[in-house]
Amino acid sequence: MAIFKKQLPLQPQSLRKMTKVKENKKMGTENKRRKEASPYIWCTLFCALSFFLLVSCFIYLFKWKQSPYGDSKIGEIGFAMAKMLITTFGLGAFAIPVICFFIGIQILRPSKKFTGMMIILILGSVLLSVTLMFLSVGESSKVWLGNGLGGKFGNFILEFLKNKIGTVGTGLFVLVSIVAYSLFITPKTVNVIKMMYHNFIALFKKISFKRKKKEKKQEPVVPDELDELKEDTLHPKYDEPIIDDIFTVIQPTDEGIEKTKEPEGEMPPIPSHTTKVDVEPTVIEEEYLPEGSLTGELYDPTKDLSGYQRPPVDLLEDYKTLGEKIDNDELRRNKDKIVEILGQYKIGIDKIYATVGPTVTLYEIVPKEGIRILQIKRLEDDIALRIAAAGVRIIAPMPGKGTVGIEVPNEKPDIVSMRSIIKSVKFQESKFDLPVALGKTILGEIYAFDLAKMPHLLVAGATGQGKSVGLNAILTSLLYKKHPAELKIVMVDPKKVELAPYNKIEKHFLAKVPDANEPIITDTQKVIYTLKSLCTEMDYRYDLLKMVGVRNVKEYNEKFINRRLNPLKGHKYLPYILLVIDEFADLIMTAGKEIESPIARLAQMGRAIGMHLIIATQRPTTNIITGLIKANFPARIAFRVTSMVDSRTILDVPGANRLIGRGDMLVSANGADLIRVQCAFVDTPEVDRVTDFIQSQPGYPEAYDLPEYVDEKETEKLIDMQNIDPMFEEAAKVVVQNQIGSTSLIQRKLSLGYNRAGRIMDQLQAAGIVGPAEGSKPRQILITDLMSLDAIFAAYRK
Repeated sequence: MAIFKKQLPLQPQSLRKMTKVKENKKMGTENKRRKEASPYIWCTLFCALSFFLLVSCFIYLFKWKQSPYGDSKIGEIGFAMAKMLITTFGLGAFAIPVICFFIGIQILRPSKKFTGMMIILILGSVLLSVTLMFLSVGESSKVWLGNGLGGKFGNFILEFLKNKIGTVGTGLFVLVSIVAYSLFITPKTVNVIKMMYHNFIALFKKISFKRKKKEKKQEPVVPDELDELKEDTLHPKYDEPIIDDIFTVIQPTDEGIEKTKEPEGEMPPIPSHTTKVDVEPTVIEEEYLPEGSLTGELYDPTKDLSGYQRPPVDLLEDYKTLGEKIDNDELRRNKDKIVEILGQYKIGIDKIYATVGPTVTLYEIVPKEGIRILQIKRLEDDIALRIAAAGVRIIAPMPGKGTVGIEVPNEKPDIVSMRSIIKSVKFQESKFDLPVALGKTILGEIYAFDLAKMPHLLVAGATGQGKSVGLNAILTSLLYKKHPAELKIVMVDPKKVELAPYNKIEKHFLAKVPDANEPIITDTQKVIYTLKSLCTEMDYRYDLLKMVGVRNVKEYNEKFINRRLNPLKGHKYLPYILLVIDEFADLIMTAGKEIESPIARLAQMGRAIGMHLIIATQRPTTNIITGLIKANFPARIAFRVTSMVDSRTILDVPGANRLIGRGDMLVSANGADLIRVQCAFVDTPEVDRVTDFIQSQPGYPEAYDLPEYVDEKETEKLIDMQNIDPMFEEAAKVVVQNQIGSTSLIQRKLSLGYNRAGRIMDQLQAAGIVGPAEGSKPRQILITDLMSLDAIFAAYRK
């Protein structure tokens, strides 16, 4: 046997190594499984302990007077642990189960915020214990739950503070600690403190100083809300800014509104002095009232509706964000993807700044030296694919900055409410002649402009992208700021339903031709007559300005308010006239040049005499928005369009095809740099409430009458002196007796319809009793007495 054993072959070295490797691999796999299971085990244990302590403390609140043997539901151990915690920390002991829970979660999923959460919980527990002990009154409360509501720990700290700074000092210390702790938890507490501060300052100013009364200063829409914080007009998104080596988040600040400049590219204000006009002195002297007739009292154009009240802001909805904030992880994720895609194309970056807006976030990149901007601009589609977001837009370079901008849509966009825009300080304190507030920019600032300086606006965008809401926002801001005597609106709506809610304000704000059956014009032929009537009104206004020797309607109205113009000479207060056309494409396709020519003429000459145009279309093609239209509409708003060609048609540059829709728009003010704005949302029920409020107040007897327009060829057909109207003689007597040649006068005196009264007026002109029409002025009366009138009647009777 010994010999046999010696002759057995030895095990090869390679076989022994292989066996050992297999054993080590098996042991490594088992150790790896244990390590993977360990966090779940510890997490489960801490969560179970947290739940057990929480239930035990809750039951102890009701069973603390019982024997120390505990309760059947939690046992002696649970009762003893709860008693130890609550007698030591009081009600602050409830933070300990929460701490245990977060420890378990931290073991399973480590987070950098764990330390901060622990500090918040511990400080909150200590502060709660001290505060409850300070508020405890009476000896009985100090033995409640064993050692009072604050426990031994709270009582110890409280006694220490009382010995050092007294009861009053301790109370102040507790109050300051609560405020500081609130600020430490959330920066939104600053809003409350600032509100209290501003209200106190406003109250102090009212008591200390008496403001001088200004001449006929209009009341703001919501006087009680003018002192609200400017933070309402911003979108603060973060509890903490993210700052690393190259990434910085720029937060909107309170000073953002104070420093907000008016939209660039606006025309400079007209100088207060007037240029000398070559007018004969005798003509100008006739326009001024004699010095003896000046009473010193200024003319008030709002006197007819002196009791008119502007709509309250409560009529609008407040679409507040439901407590959702932009996730910091979303910003870092987008930043990393942008850096990665640029790095793949060897584009170096020095810095990235992120500015968060309501719907999009602007990432401003500072490229390294030697990088061509064109290289970044070509990567628009690549970045959009990498981020998986529609509507990524690259601005290269940023106007006035040495950066390249990349606009990325937010995953959870905000709704900008019209209510927040209307009650903002910027809008309420604006001195614009025609203030329009559209929405908010990326910086969270209110975007407002003066339509009187634009002076006309072109709105275009694809169907369903917010064009109608944008028109409602423009009209709503004007209704909230202007008095009916200061503004008249002519509305054209070929669709017949888009502007229907504004029918209710016919006797307050709307203007129309006298024979129009509806306040909002929907018939194409009536649109042509209305546009030509507006051209007649424009010529008449220019005649008035020429007679007085002023250059614009603002200077003219100022003279009329100061009673330096004679109403007997045909002068009157001239309100602003706004023409709003929805779906301009339909009018162009049906009427063509008959529509385009008067619109171009109004756009070229209407600014100086207070006539402004807003046209909107959902077909931004070159046959609709022609070169003649574009040349006279320097201010343009583009909502999302489907192609780059449409964007170039509206704005002359691409970009509108990269918008995300739902009110996202690009604004070009007088050819200036494009500004991305999120349009304020105004729903149809909100418009109905505003118009209902205006309708409920007394208005003018009828809508503002534009000059009547009758084609010369049709006029010749209407005048038939062989078939004189039976009311001809009575109408002639009314006109001669009153010495006023007006169709509306014949309507009122003889209870006739407009068409019949117009035919009688044409017959009076043919008979030589009245002169031809002169715009909106009454016709000249050629007969001064009834005897001469009887002679005319006798001639026609023969």
